[in-house]
Amino acid sequence: MKRNLRIAPSLLSADFARLGEEVRAVTAAGADFLHFDVMDNHYVPNLTVGPLVCAAIKPHATIPIDVHLMVKPVDRIVPDFAKAGASIISFHPEASEHVDRTIGLIHEQGCKAGLVFNPATPLDWLMHVIDKLDLVLIMSVNPGFGGQSFIPHALEKLKAARKLVDAAMERSGREILLEVDGGVKVDNIGAIAAAGADTFVAGSAVFGTPDYRATIAAMRAQLATAGGAQ
Repeated sequence: MKRNLRIAPSLLSADFARLGEEVRAVTAAGADFLHFDVMDNHYVPNLTVGPLVCAAIKPHATIPIDVHLMVKPVDRIVPDFAKAGASIISFHPEASEHVDRTIGLIHEQGCKAGLVFNPATPLDWLMHVIDKLDLVLIMSVNPGFGGQSFIPHALEKLKAARKLVDAAMERSGREILLEVDGGVKVDNIGAIAAAGADTFVAGSAVFGTPDYRATIAAMRAQLATAGGAQ
């Protein structure tokens, strides 16, 4: 089955002194989403950005802002990010006391909802909530810091998640994205796509290069060999 393949550069690796400019540059280079990593120094051992920064980049963003909440508790902050301009809000099941309620809250705020699975988090949660999700995010590194190496076992997890996502889409007729985040580079994005991912978060692999357009084009060339619409 042909899939639309989307590249979502992670602003965690952008130059924060020029964030609006970076947003415009990576969008012009062919990005499909802007991945916005939110860390609270509680759920993960790092502190990044909040709703104010999301609201600040929104006027520069002509593509969806894909917010990944690595915060605990999660519900309190969801409305703030919806108001700040998020299109998609994803969270970790470990960070919510009531996963189904958090998904409902995200939808009530007018955003698409995603659930995020750490390397050691089982996919069992999907048995209960996949028909309410718009996105499933498989972490291929342990969350908290950019620039980490891809964990190979994530490929097997992606294959398992792909089957669950495809079955849910067939049941409901709704699109559910299967996203991967962590260590995605030009030289492994094809294998990651072959395992089932359709949305690819890349941070340092894009922002660490001098020519964003050339890097994204190189990623798309690798994706073309893995099959799927570009």
